[in-house]
Amino acid sequence: MTHEKRADQKFKLDGNKGRRMLSFISPIMLIIVWEMAVRLQMLDSRFFPAPTRVMGALWEMSSDGVLFSDLKLSLVRIFGGFLLGAVPGLIIGLTMGLFPIVKALLDPIVAALYPIPKLALMPLIMIIFGLTELEKMVIIALGTFFLVLINTVAGVVNLDRIYWDVAKNYGADRRNYYLTVALPGALPMIFAGIKLGMGMALLLIVAAEMNGAVGGIGYRIWESYAIFNIPEMYVSFIVMSFLGYVFTIALDEVEHWIIPWKRD
Repeated sequence: MTHEKRADQKFKLDGNKGRRMLSFISPIMLIIVWEMAVRLQMLDSRFFPAPTRVMGALWEMSSDGVLFSDLKLSLVRIFGGFLLGAVPGLIIGLTMGLFPIVKALLDPIVAALYPIPKLALMPLIMIIFGLTELEKMVIIALGTFFLVLINTVAGVVNLDRIYWDVAKNYGADRRNYYLTVALPGALPMIFAGIKLGMGMALLLIVAAEMNGAVGGIGYRIWESYAIFNIPEMYVSFIVMSFLGYVFTIALDEVEHWIIPWKRD
């Protein structure tokens, strides 16, 4: 290896370390600035409590077990609603992509229903399912379903024609078209839909737990707002942000494992 190549690699490594260090330092600097701004009364502590006060509320909620109880309830609702929406979205999306007739039949329905705000459907969902756990999962499922469906259809439709020709030449049946052509070929777009769907699930859990819930992160946000317990509300914000970060990292790792060629 030449001296120039070694120097170039060292420069890249140093650059990567520098970027990782910046991504670690920037949140810490923001917290320090926030703390100082509250202490210097540049921020109203009633609405922007100091990070040390928020951490104190976090410790109290963890010690009492309230935080973990809320987290458990919300995770059950998030994953239940996500699966309830993502699995049908994946199956119907593959079918629409494989069969133009099915796509022609369902496209107008999807185009008409997708733009409707899912929160606008909450009264109807509550009338049908009542204030139950299923009602909360259905709200999340509606938001997840369309994102997975649309991305799956796009992934199948945009597959190179040569894959279909090869499958046809080898006498593939409908099951093979689903499992060995459409599904693997559309996986990058499917994962894009899954990531968007999981993000939507986190957004909708707050609204889903607004009515008829007795616990959960979204419920805690609304209750803290109602009694003006702002530090606990910020704790719930932090937990939601942490869940979004963990889900993103986890889905990225699963995607790299299932679709190794995409990383390359």
